[in-house]
Amino acid sequence: MSITFPDPTTSAVLIVDLQNDFLDPAGAYGRSGQTAHQIAALPERVAPVVKAMRDAGGFIISTQFTLVPGKGGEPLISPHLKSLRPFLGKGDFTPGEWGHQLVDMLRPADFTIEKVAYSAFYMTRLEWVLRKAGIDALFVCGIVTNGGVASTVRDAHLRDFHTHVLTDGCGAFSEQVHETAIADLSTVATCLTCAEALELLKGSA
Repeated sequence: MSITFPDPTTSAVLIVDLQNDFLDPAGAYGRSGQTAHQIAALPERVAPVVKAMRDAGGFIISTQFTLVPGKGGEPLISPHLKSLRPFLGKGDFTPGEWGHQLVDMLRPADFTIEKVAYSAFYMTRLEWVLRKAGIDALFVCGIVTNGGVASTVRDAHLRDFHTHVLTDGCGAFSEQVHETAIADLSTVATCLTCAEALELLKGSA
C-alpha cells in the first residue's frame, strides 16, 4: 500500500453517530427492531484504531445525531425523518441522555459534536474545532455509510481536509448499499480497512 499516514498529532478519528440509541438493544432503534449485524459489529472493529490514535497523540471526535427537544419535550423532527422513522419520539437522541452518548467501548472523545442532519459539518462547530485544534487529516467511520458518513466525507473533502474512510469501520442496513457508497466515496477520499489504518498508524510512531 502506497499510503503514508499523516502526522497523528494533526489527525483525528471522526466517529459518525455510533450512539447508544442507534446501536444498543435498549436504544431507540433497538427497541423498534431497526438493527443490522454489520452496524452492531462496528465499535469492536473500530476500537483498536481509536486506541492507537489516542496513544499516538491524535484526536478522537464523536458526532452525535441529535433530536432537539421542543415544548413539552417532544423532539423537533424533520418531516422526511419522521416519515422514514415514525417510531422516534420523546426522549430519543436527547442531548445529555444515555441514548445520545457515544457507545462505551469508544469513549471518551476529545470533542463531541451535536448534529441535526446527515453531514457533521452542517450548522455545527465541527470545522471551527478542527481548525482551532490544528487537525488536517480525518479518518472517518460510523453510520450509515450512504448517509451521515457519505455527507460528512464529501463536506470534509470540499474543505480540503485529508480525508480517509475506514471501509470496514462503516456500515449500512444493506451490504450492497454500503459497498456502493464506498465505491462512490473512493473518488473523494482514501479508502482503507481498519487493519490497514492500524498498521500505518503504528508505523508512523
